[in-house]
Amino acid sequence: MSQSDPGAPDRSGRPSWAQAIASDERFRAQNVLGPGALLDAGLPLALFTLVYTAAGRDLTLSLWVAIGSGVLLAVVRLLRKEPLQNVIAGFLGVGIAAFMANRTGRAEDVFLPGLLINVGYGLAYLVSILVRWPLLGVFVGLVTGQGMSWRRDPALVRAYTLASTLWVGMFALRLAVQVPLYLSGEEQIGWLAGARLVMSWPLFLLVAYLSWLIIRPAYRAHQDRLDATAAPSPSPSPAKTDPGPADS
Repeated sequence: MSQSDPGAPDRSGRPSWAQAIASDERFRAQNVLGPGALLDAGLPLALFTLVYTAAGRDLTLSLWVAIGSGVLLAVVRLLRKEPLQNVIAGFLGVGIAAFMANRTGRAEDVFLPGLLINVGYGLAYLVSILVRWPLLGVFVGLVTGQGMSWRRDPALVRAYTLASTLWVGMFALRLAVQVPLYLSGEEQIGWLAGARLVMSWPLFLLVAYLSWLIIRPAYRAHQDRLDATAAPSPSPSPAKTDPGPADS
């Protein structure tokens, strides 16, 4: 039940939005989030909240329903032959959230892992900007095979920095809205679930698209300069000499 991992290389076999930066591909939403990610973002928490509200705040029943939906999603992913690490990661998120809520007896704690993940990612992106190693540059460099050559291009560093700042803003916005709802306790759990859903993949898609718009022009210009540098210069053709008197 964790929120989306931004910028990371896609492991499902589909070209990712980061790879589209280096190709002639247009930005495609299906390359950012697949069906499994969309279900992970909404189904377990939605079912948990519905059952918890309808069943008289029965935490145990609600947690088992959420876990059951996680098992179902894992089976569907296995049948779709998705990578095993995706299956494990999806189910592990559900399991950790259920464990924390069951341990504390507080229904709102099922949302705590997602909040902590946002804190971790937000801090990681912020620190990377402050030390001038924006994480999006690292991710895109690894995915596209560009490596760290972008570090020598000030325009591309600025583009990665600006795009990484958008991700910091996304994580900060999620926390600014969801943390007060979380601290309000189970009375606001419906609103918390709604905010969590709206601010997961829809906001992720928006920030990914804006990042693509910012990075792609600078990336293409950088590649054009590299290609021009690597292109061999044409060798001069031998000069023709006029025949001398002895040749006539």
